[in-house]
Order: sequence, then C-alpha cells, then structure tokens
Amino acid sequence: MFYTNRFTKTVTGKNAHTLIGNIIGNHCKELPGGHNVRLFATTFDNGKQFKPSKALIVTKLSRLEFEQQRQPNLSRNELEKNIRHRGSDYDVMLNFHTIHKEFERKIAQCFNKFGVEVKLVNRLIITKEHIKWADILVPVGGDGTFLMTAGRASVFNPTVTKTPLVGFNSDPLRSEGRLMLPKKYSYDPEEAIRRIVKGDFKWVHRSRIRVTLFGQNGTVPQATDLHENSFQCPVEPTGAESLSELDSKKYKTSKMFMVPYLALNEVFIGETLSARVSYLQMAVDGNETFTKTKSSGLCVSTGTGSTSWLTSTNRLSVKNVKTLLEIIESKNGSLHNVNPSSVCKEYNDRLVFPPDDPRLCYSIREQICVGVWPNPKGFESIGFAKTILIKSRCLDASLVLDGSISYPFNDGAKVLLEVQPDDSLLTISID
Repeated sequence: MFYTNRFTKTVTGKNAHTLIGNIIGNHCKELPGGHNVRLFATTFDNGKQFKPSKALIVTKLSRLEFEQQRQPNLSRNELEKNIRHRGSDYDVMLNFHTIHKEFERKIAQCFNKFGVEVKLVNRLIITKEHIKWADILVPVGGDGTFLMTAGRASVFNPTVTKTPLVGFNSDPLRSEGRLMLPKKYSYDPEEAIRRIVKGDFKWVHRSRIRVTLFGQNGTVPQATDLHENSFQCPVEPTGAESLSELDSKKYKTSKMFMVPYLALNEVFIGETLSARVSYLQMAVDGNETFTKTKSSGLCVSTGTGSTSWLTSTNRLSVKNVKTLLEIIESKNGSLHNVNPSSVCKEYNDRLVFPPDDPRLCYSIREQICVGVWPNPKGFESIGFAKTILIKSRCLDASLVLDGSISYPFNDGAKVLLEVQPDDSLLTISID
C-alpha cells in the first residue's frame, strides 16, 4: 500500500521493485505522441478571483552581503579594505548592492500603494511563519532567488501550490531572469503590481520534480545547502519508513523517504569530482530492465528548466550545423537553399517544452558510446520519460536539486524521479 502524502510513502509487499512500477503506472497517464497534456487543476479560475492582501518580498543575497556574512566580525571599513586588498572591485559590489536594495524598496512601496501589506525577508532566514503569513510570494533578484523561494516554500508549506509566486528582476541589464516577469516590469513595477492586484493576468502552473530516495542500512542522507556554501537545510527529511524488500538483493533495513524539496528546474546526478566518470543505471517508465551508462552525469529537467541547463548541454551552434550541411552536401548534392541559422534555431527551440508538461526530459552528459556502453545498446542520451528510477554505482557522487540542495548519492543508492500534479507551482504571467 502507498500513501500520496508529500512527505511519506510506505511500501510493503514481496516484490517492492514491481510495486514501484505499479506506483509509477498509477501516477502517470498516457501522452499522445509529441503533444503536451495538461494534468494540473487551476487553483483559481481567473486572476480576478485572487485578491492579495499580504505580500512577502523575498530578497536576494547581494555579493556585498555575502562577503559581510563570511566575515561577520569585520566592520564595513575593515571589510572594504579586505576586499580591495585581494584585488576585488569594492565599488562595483557596493553599486550593485545599492541597485538591488533600492529596487526592493520600490517594490514594497508599490504594493503599499495598492493597499497590500508587505514584509521583507532575506532568502537565508525565510521561515515557516513567513510562508504561512503571505497571500503571495515575491522573490526580488534573479532566477536563483526565485528557485530558492520556491524550494524553501515547498519545505515549509505542503500546500504551497496555492500560494502563487511572482518574481521581479532587480538588475535586468546584467540578468536574464527567465522565471521573473518580463524586463519591462523591472522599469515599471507599479504597472505589474497594479495588474496583479486587479486580477489582470494569467495563471501558469510549473511542474516540479518529486524525489524519493532509497537509503541503505537504515541511513538517511543529510542534505547540504550548496548555494550558501556552509548552511544546513532548514528542515530534515521526515516520514522515513522501513521496507521489507527493495529489489532482488532484499535489503532488510532499507529505507525510503521523500525529499521535502521539489525541483523546479532540474535534478543533476554525478560524481562530485567532475573529471571522474559517473556510473549510473537507469530504468524509465517502469521498465524492469536497467540500462548501464557511463558519462559526465545525468540532468533530468522539467519544462521550466528546459530553457536552462538542458538547452545549454544539448544546443547546436551555427558552426555545428554548417559542418553537418557540408558533410550532407558532399554526399547528397546541393543544399545551398538551406539556411544554417534557421536550422540551428529550430533545433534549439525544440529542446524547450512547456512548463506545465507532466513529462521529464533526461539528458546524459557526454555519454560514453564505445565498446559495451551503454548496456543494453541503443539507449539514447536524451529523451522524455514520465518516471525515472536511477541506481548509483558512483564513488563520491551527489544528487543536486536546482543547483542548491545536495544529497550524497553513492554506490547502492537509488532514487525515483517523478512529476505529481499536486506538486506544481502556481505562478503568474502578465504578458
């Protein structure tokens, strides 16, 4: 039997591997070839039903604040001398810090102008009480702040899908901010907030990856916050339950637990030392046959994350396309009418898929395809799947959610990656 509580799954039975396949089958629906199927229920039918009265502005950690945090015993003057002494540009740090802080104040003033109560909190010290208090979460900074806000909110509030996020890019000249509102609203945030308060917008549901880890010998791996370099995660995983069996090896004291963080962009698995080969075994969509791979790591992306790491890893350059066309032309005749730039753009555009797509896209980085790898043969290095079960044969590997939260993932560890409709993140689109 299994429960769909966000933090707990209990599995019993003689063949847990088969049971995992059944769980996968129950959670997924068939997709017509190449077409997206929307599985998510809309929390609000339209924007006009949403009337925010309390906005939590989540602020980014500027580089200057980060330096102060690393050396808390230094005064501002001492910190400035220290930064200048090592050759870093203190004036630039101070300038960008000022830009961010002035923009945060401007966002707060605009919400106040429309009668919305505001609280400002740094993303490092956001608490459960902050999340519960807010009608809307407003990360201000870049995509990193948006991702961290969504991740922390998923820990503190299992019903966070009902608390919408809308982000503002505080430095559009230096940051793309794909998860944020369009850049024009960085220059005119009052117009964006007016439309939010008036309900003049559309809802966007963004799929997120649910991560279920299978530990060995009763151990539960401890999470590390990579983004802030040294801090422990605010909430440790809960709901770990014993398994009588996991697979044919029959681990008597194995445990499984659902990671309390949901990945909005991607989950990456690979050796911590990037020069070392990552040895992983994968089974997609409940397939009982595991494919053995050696590579530089595995990236599993959502539609939201498809514009980020997934595209960067797999994109073609115009030069690549020109070389391919030259090869084809040398063997098959003239291709003078083919525009390499348009072919390149279309190929790269096809790597991107909708943020509410219930599928995952896996990408095996630099997969070794000589000799016996992959085994069995014919396993493509990129493809879509509804669920992915992964076993580690690595020596010192990590499983990383959105480039921030890391769990050890060494030889014998297993993980199930899937998308659940209840885990989708509610966001706002104005244009």
